[in-house]
Amino acid sequence: MNKYETVILIKNNLTNEQLKNVISKVHNYINDNGTITKVEDLGIKNLAYDVKKYKQAYFYVIQFEGKPEFIHHLERLYRITDGVLKFIIVKLDN
Repeated sequence: MNKYETVILIKNNLTNEQLKNVISKVHNYINDNGTITKVEDLGIKNLAYDVKKYKQAYFYVIQFEGKPEFIHHLERLYRITDGVLKFIIVKLDN
């Protein structure tokens, strides 16, 4: 299994319940297909430039281990989840 890090930018105008739903959806999906090793909740931060007309976003970082085939499915989950503005997944050196 490879080690990865993902940073998710979530819309800052979501209610706490909607935010928890987005985060738990991602957590559950990663745990079903790999192992979460570290989580950082960075909170709301200003963006360097507007993303889909948002000036701020909720930043959430997850480090996890998983199989390479799983990454494509995780990216798809991010794209179809309404609350996610932007994301990136990076493979970490072992």
